[in-house]
Amino acid sequence: MTTLSAASERLLATAASLSDAEWAAPSLCAGWTRAHVLAHLALNAEGLGGILRGLRDGVPRTMYVSEERRDGDIDDLVAAAGPAAILERLRAAVAGLDQVHDVATVLPEGTMFERTPGGRQMSANNVPFLRLREVEIHHADLGAGYTASDWPPTTALAFLTHSTRQYAGPAGTGFHAVATDEPARWTFGTPADGAATVTGPVGPLAWWATGRDAGDAVVSSTGALPDPTGA
Repeated sequence: MTTLSAASERLLATAASLSDAEWAAPSLCAGWTRAHVLAHLALNAEGLGGILRGLRDGVPRTMYVSEERRDGDIDDLVAAAGPAAILERLRAAVAGLDQVHDVATVLPEGTMFERTPGGRQMSANNVPFLRLREVEIHHADLGAGYTASDWPPTTALAFLTHSTRQYAGPAGTGFHAVATDEPARWTFGTPADGAATVTGPVGPLAWWATGRDAGDAVVSSTGALPDPTGA
């Protein structure tokens, strides 16, 4: 079983364990219930599966028609379907993406797709990792007992490395990050002398690096935590 397959199975198990009332409860994503998060994960899998099928068949497509339609489709699915129907759609989407998962490994290096027409270009070779991030991060966003501390260490380490590459702060605003439970450290941006060193267990540290609140599990040598996105 691949890392992504195992993560998807954990997600599906959590979703199946929720009562209807728990599906309707708020998630950790502002403005979204757990049903919204799970609907998003279903539509995301459908979109990524469509990308890989299109590239395999020589008919490239975008992942979403537009950002507005992406958000609207999530709202529409939650409004029209109950938990059982959303869960079934999520299961089918996960299975559908798994069927074309290997396409990403045989595409020419550097193959790109558009998230929306004329929008951001994204790496098709990286689809399995993009989906893994969606599954693991949003699984924790459900606030249903699964947290970043439950991520496999190799997954958390990969997420942290990804976050360093996404850091957008100007020179001199960077910082260092050090895991307290793994022999690993990262540099975000270009730190100045005396820059902060952020420490914590690798799971909460990776969770914080996505811009989420890790509570007191993550601390900074300077007291105030820096912005992990550099925004």
